[in-house]
Amino acid sequence: MAERSPIIYLRGYAGPPSGVDKQVDDPFYGLNSGATHIRVGGEGTPCFYQFEGPLLRLMSDEGYQLLVRGDQHAYLQSQADGAVAPESIWVHRFYDCAASTFGTSVTAAPEEFDLEKAAERLYDFVQLVRRKTGAPKVHLVAHSMGGLLARCLIQKVSRTADPRTGEPRCPGSELVDKLFTYGTPHGGIAFDLGGGLADWAMETFGPMGSDIFAPERMYTYLTPGASHGDDPPPDWRPNEIPAEAFDARRVFCVVGTNAADYGLVEKAVGPRSDGLVHIDNAYVRHAHRAFVHRSHSGRYGLVNSEEGYQNLRRFLFGNYQVRADLRGLDLPEQPSGASRVWQAEVRLAVRGLPTVMHEQRAAHYCPVQLNQESARHGSAEGDGSGVPLATAFLLDRINVRDGRESGLTLRSRYTLVLRVFHLVEKSGRFFWEDHLEQVPDWEDTLIVDVGRRGLHEETGTQAWAAWNSRVPGSIDDTDPIAAEPCRMVEDGEDLHTEIPMPEVVRPILGSESRLRLTVSRFS
Repeated sequence: MAERSPIIYLRGYAGPPSGVDKQVDDPFYGLNSGATHIRVGGEGTPCFYQFEGPLLRLMSDEGYQLLVRGDQHAYLQSQADGAVAPESIWVHRFYDCAASTFGTSVTAAPEEFDLEKAAERLYDFVQLVRRKTGAPKVHLVAHSMGGLLARCLIQKVSRTADPRTGEPRCPGSELVDKLFTYGTPHGGIAFDLGGGLADWAMETFGPMGSDIFAPERMYTYLTPGASHGDDPPPDWRPNEIPAEAFDARRVFCVVGTNAADYGLVEKAVGPRSDGLVHIDNAYVRHAHRAFVHRSHSGRYGLVNSEEGYQNLRRFLFGNYQVRADLRGLDLPEQPSGASRVWQAEVRLAVRGLPTVMHEQRAAHYCPVQLNQESARHGSAEGDGSGVPLATAFLLDRINVRDGRESGLTLRSRYTLVLRVFHLVEKSGRFFWEDHLEQVPDWEDTLIVDVGRRGLHEETGTQAWAAWNSRVPGSIDDTDPIAAEPCRMVEDGEDLHTEIPMPEVVRPILGSESRLRLTVSRFS
Protein backbone atom coordinates (compact mmCIF):
# COMPACT_ATOMS: atom_id res chain seq x y z
CA MET A 1 0.00 0.00 0.00
CA ALA A 2 1.25 3.51 -0.80
CA GLU A 3 2.39 5.70 2.07
CA ARG A 4 -0.54 7.50 3.69
CA SER A 5 -0.71 11.15 4.79
CA PRO A 6 -2.67 12.60 7.72
CA ILE A 7 -5.73 14.64 6.76
CA ILE A 8 -6.46 18.06 8.29
CA TYR A 9 -9.93 19.57 7.81
CA LEU A 10 -10.57 23.33 7.66
CA ARG A 11 -14.08 24.73 7.98
CA GLY A 12 -15.47 27.80 6.26
CA TYR A 13 -16.40 31.26 7.51
CA ALA A 14 -18.51 31.22 10.68
CA GLY A 15 -19.84 34.78 10.52
CA PRO A 16 -20.11 37.29 13.37
CA PRO A 17 -19.29 36.40 17.03
CA SER A 18 -22.67 34.74 17.57
CA GLY A 19 -21.97 32.45 14.60
CA VAL A 20 -18.53 31.63 15.97
CA ASP A 21 -19.98 30.62 19.34
CA LYS A 22 -22.47 28.33 17.61
CA GLN A 23 -19.86 26.63 15.42
CA VAL A 24 -17.29 25.91 18.14
CA ASP A 25 -19.90 23.83 19.98
CA ASP A 26 -19.60 21.21 17.24
CA PRO A 27 -16.64 18.89 18.01
CA PHE A 28 -15.80 18.62 14.30
CA TYR A 29 -16.77 22.13 13.17
CA GLY A 30 -19.65 20.74 11.08
CA LEU A 31 -17.42 18.65 8.82
CA ASN A 32 -18.98 15.43 10.13
CA SER A 33 -22.45 16.34 8.92
CA GLY A 34 -24.13 13.76 6.74
CA ALA A 35 -27.41 13.90 4.88
CA THR A 36 -30.64 11.96 4.43
CA HIS A 37 -31.89 13.65 1.25
CA ILE A 38 -30.82 13.38 -2.36
CA ARG A 39 -31.71 16.45 -4.38
CA VAL A 40 -34.30 15.03 -6.80
CA GLY A 41 -36.03 11.66 -6.76
CA GLY A 42 -37.87 9.82 -9.51
CA GLU A 43 -40.98 11.98 -9.10
CA GLY A 44 -39.09 15.26 -8.99
CA THR A 45 -39.03 15.60 -5.19
CA PRO A 46 -36.21 14.99 -2.68
CA CYS A 47 -36.13 11.42 -1.40
CA PHE A 48 -34.24 9.43 1.20
CA TYR A 49 -30.55 8.68 0.67
CA GLN A 50 -28.28 8.06 3.66
CA PHE A 51 -24.86 9.72 3.47
CA GLU A 52 -22.68 9.36 6.56
CA GLY A 53 -20.46 12.40 6.08
CA PRO A 54 -16.84 12.59 4.88
CA LEU A 55 -15.11 12.00 8.23
CA LEU A 56 -16.90 8.72 8.92
CA ARG A 57 -16.62 7.61 5.30
CA LEU A 58 -12.83 7.94 5.29
CA MET A 59 -12.70 5.86 8.45
CA SER A 60 -14.79 3.05 6.95
CA ASP A 61 -13.49 3.22 3.36
CA GLU A 62 -9.82 4.00 3.88
CA GLY A 63 -9.05 2.78 7.42
CA TYR A 64 -8.37 6.24 8.89
CA GLN A 65 -8.74 7.08 12.60
CA LEU A 66 -10.38 10.18 14.06
CA LEU A 67 -8.38 10.64 17.27
CA VAL A 68 -10.09 13.03 19.68
CA ARG A 69 -9.22 11.98 23.28
CA GLY A 70 -10.91 15.07 24.73
CA ASP A 71 -8.73 17.54 22.82
CA GLN A 72 -7.01 16.65 19.57
CA HIS A 73 -4.28 19.27 20.00
CA ALA A 74 -3.52 18.30 23.59
CA TYR A 75 -3.56 14.62 22.66
CA LEU A 76 -0.98 15.19 19.91
CA GLN A 77 1.27 17.14 22.24
CA SER A 78 1.17 14.33 24.80
CA GLN A 79 2.35 11.68 22.34
CA ALA A 80 5.91 10.71 21.53
CA ASP A 81 7.27 11.76 18.15
CA GLY A 82 6.32 9.24 15.47
CA ALA A 83 3.92 7.39 17.81
CA VAL A 84 0.63 8.42 16.14
CA ALA A 85 -0.67 6.61 13.07
CA PRO A 86 -0.35 8.64 9.85
CA GLU A 87 -3.78 7.31 8.78
CA SER A 88 -5.47 9.88 11.00
CA ILE A 89 -7.93 12.77 10.65
CA TRP A 90 -7.58 16.11 12.44
CA VAL A 91 -9.69 19.27 12.62
CA HIS A 92 -7.93 22.62 12.86
CA ARG A 93 -10.16 24.44 15.38
CA PHE A 94 -8.94 27.91 14.46
CA TYR A 95 -12.13 29.63 15.67
CA ASP A 96 -11.82 28.52 19.33
CA CYS A 97 -9.72 31.56 20.25
CA ALA A 98 -12.53 33.84 18.98
CA ALA A 99 -15.31 32.11 20.95
CA SER A 100 -16.82 33.34 24.21
CA THR A 101 -18.32 30.00 25.27
CA PHE A 102 -15.21 28.46 26.88
CA GLY A 103 -14.91 31.05 29.65
CA THR A 104 -13.06 34.36 29.50
CA SER A 105 -11.17 36.64 31.84
CA VAL A 106 -9.66 40.11 31.75
CA THR A 107 -6.46 38.63 30.33
CA ALA A 108 -8.10 36.09 28.02
CA ALA A 109 -10.87 37.83 26.12
CA PRO A 110 -12.02 36.34 22.82
CA GLU A 111 -9.88 37.41 19.90
CA GLU A 112 -11.24 39.03 16.76
CA PHE A 113 -10.80 36.49 13.99
CA ASP A 114 -7.79 37.14 11.76
CA LEU A 115 -7.14 34.87 8.78
CA GLU A 116 -3.36 35.33 8.77
CA LYS A 117 -3.08 34.48 12.47
CA ALA A 118 -5.23 31.42 11.86
CA ALA A 119 -2.87 30.41 9.02
CA GLU A 120 0.17 30.84 11.27
CA ARG A 121 -1.49 28.56 13.84
CA LEU A 122 -2.28 26.11 11.04
CA TYR A 123 1.43 26.07 10.14
CA ASP A 124 2.26 25.13 13.74
CA PHE A 125 -0.49 22.50 13.79
CA VAL A 126 0.72 20.94 10.54
CA GLN A 127 4.24 20.74 11.95
CA LEU A 128 2.89 19.12 15.12
CA VAL A 129 0.94 16.51 13.13
CA ARG A 130 3.96 15.75 10.97
CA ARG A 131 6.23 15.33 13.98
CA LYS A 132 3.88 13.11 15.96
CA THR A 133 2.89 10.90 13.01
CA GLY A 134 6.27 10.82 11.27
CA ALA A 135 4.50 11.64 7.98
CA PRO A 136 6.48 13.83 5.58
CA LYS A 137 3.37 15.75 4.45
CA VAL A 138 -0.34 16.22 5.18
CA HIS A 139 -3.47 16.55 3.06
CA LEU A 140 -5.56 19.69 3.60
CA VAL A 141 -9.33 19.40 3.00
CA ALA A 142 -11.18 22.70 3.19
CA HIS A 143 -14.67 24.12 2.82
CA SER A 144 -15.22 27.68 1.58
CA MET A 145 -12.97 30.17 3.41
CA GLY A 146 -10.95 27.24 4.79
CA GLY A 147 -9.40 26.93 1.33
CA LEU A 148 -8.18 30.53 1.54
CA LEU A 149 -6.74 29.74 4.96
CA ALA A 150 -4.84 26.83 3.41
CA ARG A 151 -3.61 29.03 0.57
CA CYS A 152 -2.45 31.69 3.05
CA LEU A 153 -0.35 28.98 4.72
CA ILE A 154 1.06 27.75 1.40
CA GLN A 155 1.55 31.06 -0.40
CA LYS A 156 2.55 33.44 2.40
CA VAL A 157 3.10 32.04 5.89
CA SER A 158 5.38 29.17 4.82
CA ARG A 159 7.40 31.54 2.61
CA THR A 160 8.17 34.10 5.32
CA ALA A 161 10.41 33.95 8.37
CA ASP A 162 8.97 32.95 11.74
CA PRO A 163 8.54 36.27 13.64
CA ARG A 164 9.25 34.49 16.93
CA THR A 165 12.69 33.22 15.92
CA GLY A 166 13.59 34.97 12.69
CA GLU A 167 14.26 31.56 11.12
CA PRO A 168 12.86 30.66 7.67
CA ARG A 169 9.83 28.38 7.69
CA CYS A 170 9.43 25.10 5.86
CA PRO A 171 8.00 25.72 2.34
CA GLY A 172 4.37 24.78 1.77
CA SER A 173 5.31 22.27 -0.93
CA GLU A 174 7.25 20.34 1.72
CA LEU A 175 4.36 20.47 4.22
CA VAL A 176 1.28 19.77 2.07
CA ASP A 177 0.86 16.84 -0.30
CA LYS A 178 -2.60 17.68 -1.72
CA LEU A 179 -5.16 20.44 -1.21
CA PHE A 180 -8.88 19.71 -1.79
CA THR A 181 -11.45 22.51 -1.61
CA TYR A 182 -15.26 22.57 -1.56
CA GLY A 183 -16.77 25.85 -2.81
CA THR A 184 -13.76 27.99 -1.91
CA PRO A 185 -13.99 31.54 -3.33
CA HIS A 186 -10.50 31.39 -4.85
CA GLY A 187 -11.36 34.41 -6.99
CA GLY A 188 -13.27 36.23 -4.23
CA ILE A 189 -16.98 36.86 -3.68
CA ALA A 190 -18.97 39.52 -5.49
CA PHE A 191 -22.42 40.76 -4.41
CA ASP A 192 -25.06 42.71 -6.24
CA LEU A 193 -25.79 44.92 -3.25
CA GLY A 194 -28.96 46.60 -4.47
CA GLY A 195 -32.47 46.32 -3.10
CA GLY A 196 -31.47 45.98 0.57
CA LEU A 197 -29.03 43.15 -0.07
CA ALA A 198 -26.20 45.18 1.47
CA ASP A 199 -27.98 44.85 4.84
CA TRP A 200 -28.30 41.11 4.28
CA ALA A 201 -24.58 40.76 3.46
CA MET A 202 -23.53 42.71 6.55
CA GLU A 203 -25.79 40.60 8.75
CA THR A 204 -24.49 37.38 7.25
CA PHE A 205 -20.78 38.17 7.21
CA GLY A 206 -20.47 40.66 10.05
CA PRO A 207 -18.97 44.17 9.92
CA MET A 208 -15.39 42.89 9.56
CA GLY A 209 -16.18 39.71 7.65
CA SER A 210 -16.89 40.23 3.99
CA ASP A 211 -13.60 42.04 3.30
CA ILE A 212 -11.86 38.64 3.61
CA PHE A 213 -13.17 37.85 0.12
CA ALA A 214 -12.27 41.17 -1.54
CA PRO A 215 -9.34 40.97 -4.00
CA GLU A 216 -7.43 43.75 -2.19
CA ARG A 217 -7.61 41.89 1.12
CA MET A 218 -6.85 38.55 -0.55
CA TYR A 219 -3.68 40.07 -2.05
CA THR A 220 -2.52 40.90 1.48
CA TYR A 221 -2.80 37.39 2.91
CA LEU A 222 -1.77 35.51 -0.24
CA THR A 223 1.39 37.46 -1.06
CA PRO A 224 4.69 37.44 0.90
CA GLY A 225 5.68 40.94 1.98
CA ALA A 226 2.25 42.46 1.30
CA SER A 227 0.67 44.59 4.03
CA HIS A 228 -2.84 45.83 4.66
CA GLY A 229 -3.63 48.66 2.27
CA ASP A 230 -1.25 47.55 -0.47
CA ASP A 231 -2.81 47.55 -3.92
CA PRO A 232 -2.35 44.38 -6.00
CA PRO A 233 -0.50 44.72 -9.32
CA PRO A 234 -2.72 44.99 -12.42
CA ASP A 235 -1.82 41.47 -13.55
CA TRP A 236 -2.36 39.82 -10.14
CA ARG A 237 -5.00 37.09 -10.11
CA PRO A 238 -6.42 35.97 -6.76
CA ASN A 239 -7.23 32.46 -8.06
CA GLU A 240 -3.66 31.71 -9.17
CA ILE A 241 -1.08 29.89 -7.03
CA PRO A 242 2.49 30.81 -8.04
CA ALA A 243 4.35 27.77 -9.37
CA GLU A 244 7.23 28.42 -6.97
CA ALA A 245 4.85 28.19 -4.00
CA PHE A 246 2.90 25.04 -4.88
CA ASP A 247 2.08 22.81 -7.83
CA ALA A 248 -1.52 23.56 -8.88
CA ARG A 249 -1.79 19.97 -10.15
CA ARG A 250 -1.80 18.93 -6.47
CA VAL A 251 -5.02 20.94 -5.98
CA PHE A 252 -8.60 19.78 -6.63
CA CYS A 253 -11.56 22.18 -6.51
CA VAL A 254 -15.20 21.08 -6.25
CA VAL A 255 -17.37 23.74 -7.89
CA GLY A 256 -21.04 23.96 -6.93
CA THR A 257 -23.59 24.88 -9.62
CA ASN A 258 -26.90 24.83 -7.69
CA ALA A 259 -27.71 28.35 -6.51
CA ALA A 260 -31.40 27.72 -5.88
CA ASP A 261 -30.89 25.48 -2.84
CA TYR A 262 -29.02 28.23 -0.98
CA GLY A 263 -32.08 30.43 -0.56
CA LEU A 264 -32.02 34.22 -0.44
CA VAL A 265 -28.28 34.43 -1.03
CA GLU A 266 -28.72 33.44 -4.67
CA LYS A 267 -30.47 36.75 -5.29
CA ALA A 268 -27.33 38.58 -4.17
CA VAL A 269 -24.83 36.46 -6.09
CA GLY A 270 -26.79 35.30 -9.13
CA PRO A 271 -27.80 31.92 -10.56
CA ARG A 272 -24.38 31.09 -12.05
CA SER A 273 -23.03 30.08 -8.66
CA ASP A 274 -23.43 27.69 -5.75
CA GLY A 275 -25.56 30.38 -4.12
CA LEU A 276 -22.58 32.18 -2.59
CA VAL A 277 -19.55 31.70 -4.85
CA HIS A 278 -19.58 32.37 -8.59
CA ILE A 279 -18.64 29.34 -10.71
CA ASP A 280 -15.71 31.22 -12.26
CA ASN A 281 -14.35 32.15 -8.82
CA ALA A 282 -14.54 28.67 -7.28
CA TYR A 283 -11.35 27.11 -8.64
CA VAL A 284 -7.60 27.64 -8.83
CA ARG A 285 -6.22 28.14 -12.33
CA HIS A 286 -4.59 24.98 -13.72
CA ALA A 287 -5.96 22.89 -10.81
CA HIS A 288 -8.19 19.84 -11.20
CA ARG A 289 -11.88 20.55 -10.80
CA ALA A 290 -15.30 18.93 -10.76
CA PHE A 291 -18.61 20.70 -11.34
CA VAL A 292 -21.41 19.22 -9.25
CA HIS A 293 -25.04 20.35 -8.95
CA ARG A 294 -24.89 21.16 -5.25
CA SER A 295 -25.16 24.36 -3.22
CA HIS A 296 -22.52 26.04 -1.09
CA SER A 297 -23.69 24.45 2.16
CA GLY A 298 -26.81 23.27 3.93
CA ARG A 299 -28.95 20.19 3.41
CA TYR A 300 -28.00 19.92 -0.27
CA GLY A 301 -24.49 21.29 0.19
CA LEU A 302 -21.14 20.29 -1.29
CA VAL A 303 -19.53 18.90 1.86
CA ASN A 304 -22.35 16.55 2.83
CA SER A 305 -22.79 15.15 -0.68
CA GLU A 306 -21.88 11.87 -2.32
CA GLU A 307 -20.44 13.76 -5.29
CA GLY A 308 -18.09 15.77 -3.10
CA TYR A 309 -16.92 12.75 -1.13
CA GLN A 310 -16.26 10.51 -4.11
CA ASN A 311 -14.15 13.21 -5.77
CA LEU A 312 -12.30 13.71 -2.48
CA ARG A 313 -11.56 10.02 -1.97
CA ARG A 314 -10.33 9.46 -5.51
CA PHE A 315 -8.14 12.55 -5.56
CA LEU A 316 -6.47 11.62 -2.26
CA PHE A 317 -6.14 7.89 -2.88
CA GLY A 318 -6.58 7.31 -6.61
CA ASN A 319 -4.02 5.22 -8.48
CA TYR A 320 -4.72 6.55 -11.97
CA GLN A 321 -5.37 9.96 -13.43
CA VAL A 322 -7.20 9.97 -16.79
CA ARG A 323 -7.57 13.28 -18.60
CA ALA A 324 -9.76 13.83 -21.67
CA ASP A 325 -9.14 16.67 -24.14
CA LEU A 326 -10.69 17.56 -27.51
CA ARG A 327 -8.04 18.20 -30.14
CA GLY A 328 -8.02 19.30 -33.76
CA LEU A 329 -11.26 21.31 -33.55
CA ASP A 330 -12.29 23.18 -36.68
CA LEU A 331 -15.73 24.59 -35.99
CA PRO A 332 -18.03 25.67 -38.88
CA GLU A 333 -17.75 29.20 -40.17
CA GLN A 334 -20.18 31.77 -38.84
CA PRO A 335 -23.35 32.36 -40.92
CA SER A 336 -23.68 35.76 -42.52
CA GLY A 337 -25.18 38.39 -40.25
CA ALA A 338 -25.20 36.12 -37.18
CA SER A 339 -22.88 34.32 -34.81
CA ARG A 340 -23.14 30.63 -34.07
CA VAL A 341 -22.14 29.65 -30.55
CA TRP A 342 -21.06 26.04 -30.14
CA GLN A 343 -21.31 24.47 -26.70
CA ALA A 344 -20.73 21.01 -25.24
CA GLU A 345 -22.18 19.32 -22.19
CA VAL A 346 -20.03 16.84 -20.28
CA ARG A 347 -20.96 14.27 -17.65
CA LEU A 348 -18.46 11.91 -16.06
CA ALA A 349 -19.50 8.77 -14.16
CA VAL A 350 -17.42 6.00 -12.55
CA ARG A 351 -18.53 2.39 -12.39
CA GLY A 352 -19.76 1.36 -8.94
CA LEU A 353 -20.82 4.82 -7.79
CA PRO A 354 -24.40 6.07 -7.31
CA THR A 355 -23.72 9.59 -8.54
CA VAL A 356 -22.26 11.64 -11.39
CA MET A 357 -18.75 12.84 -10.55
CA HIS A 358 -18.58 15.85 -12.86
CA GLU A 359 -21.36 17.63 -14.75
CA GLN A 360 -21.18 20.69 -16.98
CA ARG A 361 -24.61 21.44 -18.39
CA ALA A 362 -26.26 24.44 -19.99
CA ALA A 363 -29.13 24.12 -17.50
CA HIS A 364 -26.56 24.62 -14.72
CA TYR A 365 -25.02 27.66 -16.46
CA CYS A 366 -21.67 25.95 -17.08
CA PRO A 367 -21.43 24.25 -20.50
CA VAL A 368 -18.06 24.02 -22.25
CA GLN A 369 -17.87 27.04 -24.56
CA LEU A 370 -16.24 25.41 -27.58
CA ASN A 371 -15.61 28.60 -29.57
CA GLN A 372 -13.80 30.28 -26.68
CA GLU A 373 -11.96 27.19 -25.49
CA SER A 374 -10.83 26.26 -29.01
CA ALA A 375 -9.38 29.73 -29.51
CA ARG A 376 -7.69 29.56 -26.11
CA HIS A 377 -6.22 26.05 -26.30
CA GLY A 378 -5.55 25.51 -29.99
CA SER A 379 -7.38 24.38 -33.10
CA ALA A 380 -6.86 22.22 -36.15
CA GLU A 381 -4.26 24.66 -37.47
CA GLY A 382 -2.10 24.57 -34.33
CA ASP A 383 -0.46 22.19 -31.95
CA GLY A 384 -2.35 23.41 -28.91
CA SER A 385 -3.01 21.30 -25.86
CA GLY A 386 -6.65 20.78 -26.78
CA VAL A 387 -9.91 21.76 -25.10
CA PRO A 388 -9.97 20.16 -21.62
CA LEU A 389 -13.15 18.17 -20.92
CA ALA A 390 -12.70 16.30 -17.64
CA THR A 391 -10.20 14.54 -15.40
CA ALA A 392 -11.02 11.34 -13.52
CA PHE A 393 -9.08 9.83 -10.63
CA LEU A 394 -9.58 6.07 -10.40
CA LEU A 395 -8.97 3.50 -7.67
CA ASP A 396 -7.68 0.03 -8.49
CA ARG A 397 -8.88 -1.50 -5.25
CA ILE A 398 -12.40 -2.14 -3.98
CA ASN A 399 -11.95 -1.26 -0.33
CA VAL A 400 -9.51 -1.07 2.54
CA ARG A 401 -10.29 -2.34 6.03
CA ASP A 402 -7.94 -2.13 8.98
CA GLY A 403 -5.22 -0.79 6.72
CA ARG A 404 -5.21 -3.83 4.42
CA GLU A 405 -6.30 -4.25 0.84
CA SER A 406 -9.44 -6.37 0.79
CA GLY A 407 -9.70 -6.78 -2.96
CA LEU A 408 -8.55 -5.60 -6.35
CA THR A 409 -10.42 -4.53 -9.43
CA LEU A 410 -8.43 -5.32 -12.56
CA ARG A 411 -9.97 -2.43 -14.46
CA SER A 412 -11.55 0.84 -13.45
CA ARG A 413 -14.30 2.01 -15.78
CA TYR A 414 -15.59 5.48 -16.34
CA THR A 415 -17.84 7.04 -18.94
CA LEU A 416 -17.80 10.46 -20.52
CA VAL A 417 -21.11 11.68 -21.95
CA LEU A 418 -20.72 14.36 -24.63
CA ARG A 419 -23.48 16.49 -26.15
CA VAL A 420 -22.70 19.15 -28.77
CA PHE A 421 -25.24 21.82 -29.67
CA HIS A 422 -25.35 25.38 -30.95
CA LEU A 423 -27.16 28.65 -30.49
CA VAL A 424 -27.50 31.47 -33.02
CA GLU A 425 -27.15 35.11 -32.00
CA LYS A 426 -28.17 38.15 -34.04
CA SER A 427 -27.61 41.68 -32.82
CA GLY A 428 -26.66 40.37 -29.41
CA ARG A 429 -29.86 38.35 -28.98
CA PHE A 430 -30.72 34.70 -29.41
CA PHE A 431 -32.35 33.86 -32.73
CA TRP A 432 -34.84 30.99 -32.45
CA GLU A 433 -36.31 30.65 -35.95
CA ASP A 434 -34.41 27.42 -36.79
CA HIS A 435 -33.85 26.28 -33.21
CA LEU A 436 -34.95 22.97 -31.65
CA GLU A 437 -34.76 23.31 -27.88
CA GLN A 438 -33.10 20.49 -25.90
CA VAL A 439 -32.07 18.70 -29.10
CA PRO A 440 -28.29 18.28 -29.46
CA ASP A 441 -26.58 18.28 -32.82
CA TRP A 442 -24.71 15.18 -31.64
CA GLU A 443 -24.55 13.01 -28.53
CA ASP A 444 -22.60 9.90 -27.58
CA THR A 445 -20.83 8.30 -24.60
CA LEU A 446 -17.20 7.25 -24.49
CA ILE A 447 -16.59 4.21 -22.27
CA VAL A 448 -13.05 3.82 -20.95
CA ASP A 449 -11.49 0.94 -19.01
CA VAL A 450 -8.12 1.53 -17.34
CA GLY A 451 -6.01 -1.13 -15.64
CA ARG A 452 -4.50 -4.50 -16.50
CA ARG A 453 -5.73 -7.29 -18.72
CA GLY A 454 -5.34 -9.98 -16.04
CA LEU A 455 -4.29 -10.33 -12.42
CA HIS A 456 -1.10 -12.28 -13.14
CA GLU A 457 -0.02 -10.54 -16.33
CA GLU A 458 2.78 -8.00 -16.13
CA THR A 459 1.31 -5.83 -18.86
CA GLY A 460 1.52 -2.47 -17.12
CA THR A 461 -1.17 0.18 -17.46
CA GLN A 462 -3.50 -0.20 -20.43
CA ALA A 463 -6.69 1.46 -21.62
CA TRP A 464 -9.62 0.19 -23.67
CA ALA A 465 -12.12 2.67 -25.17
CA ALA A 466 -15.23 2.58 -27.34
CA TRP A 467 -18.12 4.88 -28.22
CA ASN A 468 -21.37 3.53 -26.82
CA SER A 469 -23.05 3.82 -30.23
CA ARG A 470 -20.65 1.11 -31.47
CA VAL A 471 -21.16 -1.32 -28.56
CA PRO A 472 -23.90 -3.92 -29.19
CA GLY A 473 -26.18 -4.75 -26.28
CA SER A 474 -25.62 -3.75 -22.66
CA ILE A 475 -22.26 -2.18 -21.89
CA ASP A 476 -22.22 -4.11 -18.59
CA ASP A 477 -21.88 -7.34 -20.56
CA THR A 478 -18.61 -6.25 -22.21
CA ASP A 479 -15.48 -6.00 -20.05
CA PRO A 480 -13.11 -4.72 -21.26
CA ILE A 481 -15.21 -2.56 -23.53
CA ALA A 482 -13.06 -3.27 -26.63
CA ALA A 483 -11.43 -6.45 -27.88
CA GLU A 484 -7.98 -4.84 -28.02
CA PRO A 485 -6.43 -2.16 -25.86
CA CYS A 486 -5.68 1.27 -27.28
CA ARG A 487 -2.26 1.93 -28.73
CA MET A 488 -0.62 3.95 -25.96
CA VAL A 489 2.19 6.40 -26.69
CA GLU A 490 4.69 7.23 -23.94
CA ASP A 491 5.12 10.90 -23.18
CA GLY A 492 7.51 11.16 -20.25
CA GLU A 493 5.68 9.57 -17.32
CA ASP A 494 2.33 9.75 -19.13
CA LEU A 495 0.65 7.44 -21.62
CA HIS A 496 -1.76 8.83 -24.16
CA THR A 497 -3.93 7.66 -27.01
CA GLU A 498 -6.06 9.54 -29.52
CA ILE A 499 -9.56 8.34 -30.37
CA PRO A 500 -11.13 9.63 -33.61
CA MET A 501 -14.45 11.36 -33.18
CA PRO A 502 -17.37 9.53 -34.83
CA GLU A 503 -17.93 10.36 -38.50
CA VAL A 504 -21.34 11.93 -37.83
CA VAL A 505 -19.88 14.74 -35.69
CA ARG A 506 -16.87 15.58 -37.86
CA PRO A 507 -18.82 18.10 -40.00
CA ILE A 508 -19.22 20.06 -36.75
CA LEU A 509 -15.95 19.50 -34.89
CA GLY A 510 -13.71 19.10 -37.92
CA SER A 511 -12.32 16.24 -39.99
CA GLU A 512 -9.20 16.04 -37.80
CA SER A 513 -11.07 16.17 -34.50
CA ARG A 514 -10.19 13.52 -31.95
CA LEU A 515 -10.37 12.90 -28.25
CA ARG A 516 -7.05 12.45 -26.47
CA LEU A 517 -6.92 10.30 -23.33
CA THR A 518 -3.88 10.79 -21.12
CA VAL A 519 -3.34 8.13 -18.46
CA SER A 520 -0.92 8.69 -15.59
CA ARG A 521 -0.07 6.83 -12.44
CA PHE A 522 -1.13 9.14 -9.63
CA SER A 523 -0.03 9.27 -6.03
